[in-house]
Amino acid sequence: MEREEEESNLKGVKGRVIKNTGNTYLVRTVRGIDVICKAKGNLRLKGIRSTSPVVVGDLVFMDLNHDGTAFITDVDDRKNYIVRKASNLSKHAHILAANIDLALLCITVRYPETTTVFIDRFLVTAEAYRVPVILVFNKVDLYDAEDVDYLKALIHLYSSIGYRCVTTSTVTGEGMDEIKETTRDKIILLAGHSGVGKSSIINVLKEEQVQKTGEISDYHHKGMHTTTYSEMIELNNGGFVIDTPGIKGFGTIDMVPAEVSHYFPEIFSMSKKCKFYNCMHLNEPDCAVRKAVEDHYISESRYHSYLNILDDTGEGKYRT
Repeated sequence: MEREEEESNLKGVKGRVIKNTGNTYLVRTVRGIDVICKAKGNLRLKGIRSTSPVVVGDLVFMDLNHDGTAFITDVDDRKNYIVRKASNLSKHAHILAANIDLALLCITVRYPETTTVFIDRFLVTAEAYRVPVILVFNKVDLYDAEDVDYLKALIHLYSSIGYRCVTTSTVTGEGMDEIKETTRDKIILLAGHSGVGKSSIINVLKEEQVQKTGEISDYHHKGMHTTTYSEMIELNNGGFVIDTPGIKGFGTIDMVPAEVSHYFPEIFSMSKKCKFYNCMHLNEPDCAVRKAVEDHYISESRYHSYLNILDDTGEGKYRT
């Protein structure tokens, strides 16, 4: 009887995935014990063709063995996640993280440059999967007058749509108190290109050197990867931050063309004035959205991103 009770205590143990190294996972149980696991070979998630069936932030069930090994047998339902098309342009999804309270998209005007297309692709995916986003404009201590003007234009654009924007510098400390308060008691995804300063932000939030920081390539002004796997890092304010490897391109996946405009708040709002209820805002007559673009009520860059994402849905590919 005792043996049966002991065996049952080793089955279906629940925990949260806090690190994914590709072939193994570190899972923290509800009792705060960290367990190294592998996923069962037959573990597949319904309806998702993913590069990995288990991601950081997942709530999972494990079977623990007496020899110290453990296997993830099931993944609990996710409240949300951030997903992009796998980098090899296959039809598989690459899920960055799951069960997120808030995503911080780290953006730099230069060193390296973050394009509006990349920003919009991330925001559209976050809208589609119900993940709140704050735009973090980092490295503001490095910008010249021209950069600052462009930065102000970006902040005006996205704040007018309804996205909260924060300017930060880990060198001067600008904005870091606001980020610390924002991350309190929350599970945060920190995303962005390599080199935008994600690791430096984590070090400030953690108040110690926990992540390596990299240099910017002088040749391309692009960042070099310093994070090679996804990991959930515990902060001193009760929060957790999920650091992910730097993202070059952000290919949207599994979006219905007619629904893409729903994930652009200003386009969706204006579309109610279009002559046709199913207007795609391309060449249709009396399209209120295209008229709003011409009259500068909707940003040309946002409309360009909308067309760019429609290109994904039509051809199954994406541009970086």
